[in-house]
Amino acid sequence: MPQRTAEHTDIRPATEEDIAELVRLRALLFEDLGGAYFNPSSGDGSWQDALAVVLKEQLATEGTRILVVDGDRGLAACAIGSVEQRLPGPHLCNGRVGLVIGVVTDPAHRRRGHSRSLMRGLLDWFRERAVARVDLYASHEGEPLYRDLGFVDHPDPALYWRP
Repeated sequence: MPQRTAEHTDIRPATEEDIAELVRLRALLFEDLGGAYFNPSSGDGSWQDALAVVLKEQLATEGTRILVVDGDRGLAACAIGSVEQRLPGPHLCNGRVGLVIGVVTDPAHRRRGHSRSLMRGLLDWFRERAVARVDLYASHEGEPLYRDLGFVDHPDPALYWRP
């Protein structure tokens, strides 16, 4: 059942029938981000097969929400969020953290409010799950939208390690 938002964009939860399109949109996201980290020269595309398997698994869980906007031929946009249970602390009273894993709109459907509608849908879902905080990594193009929705600079320094 589609959800109507202020921008008049119909969003709905993804289904297994959307998996191929979700993989296509996720690949677009990485193309847009560019660079060797997101598009390594050694990449053979097998990540897309693995992504399809994980998306199918995640669609069946309560801890992940995948919202989509239908386009003329396939999906126009999607947003993926998850809830992670961390250890509670003074900065995370219940330890529940939301993560926006990705928001992407097909280039032919951009500038129509789809990302804003999808994000509002995800933020409502996070509120229903009483998350203490929602984290995301913003592209340069997406940052103004996220700031407009209330996101601010994260107080924790971010580092990563790859084995």
